[in-house]
Amino acid sequence: MNIAIIGTGNVGGALAQGFARAGHQVRLGVRDLENFKGKNLLDASPNISAYLLRDAVAASEVIVLAVPAQATADVARSLGDVAGKVIIDTMNGVFMRPEGFANTTDAILANCNTADMVKCFNTTGFENMLDPRYGDQAADMFVAGDSSRAKQVATQLAQDLGFGKVWDFGGLDKATLLEQFALCWINLAIMQQHGRGLAFKVLER
Repeated sequence: MNIAIIGTGNVGGALAQGFARAGHQVRLGVRDLENFKGKNLLDASPNISAYLLRDAVAASEVIVLAVPAQATADVARSLGDVAGKVIIDTMNGVFMRPEGFANTTDAILANCNTADMVKCFNTTGFENMLDPRYGDQAADMFVAGDSSRAKQVATQLAQDLGFGKVWDFGGLDKATLLEQFALCWINLAIMQQHGRGLAFKVLER
């Protein structure tokens, strides 16, 4: 797949490396090609390149948003025409929501012209995106969306990263629930100081 990643911090950087390792072409969408956070990602794989934001979006079929939650609406508006493209929202508004919206997903939907959108990769730390394996098991991933196409894309990408089962949480009306689920991970790993080497695995009898 051709994937544009907007936001080159810890989450965006981890996903870029993982997707590139799986053979996908990753375009980092940035505002300044000479000076941007995560420029060292260009050295991580020949499958990672940097483009101006709208150029990265135009050349990609999948767009991953991994920016601070409060910037969601502005960044969504800056993407340009995204009709027919899949957008993956990896963000959480648990501490700082996008102004005027209940969650980051709603902020994207209000400012983009695509219905193919999912929330995914928001419920764990970036370390687990770099390596989701725990011994002979793999951490699970979770996705919510109204588009079956977008869910299929996100599920495939999660499996490409090495995650185990990808659980379907339902439609985009479950976006806030997934953000609260992310807060459960944050509570255990960071607030209660159990450490970031912690992930969720659903067991079935």
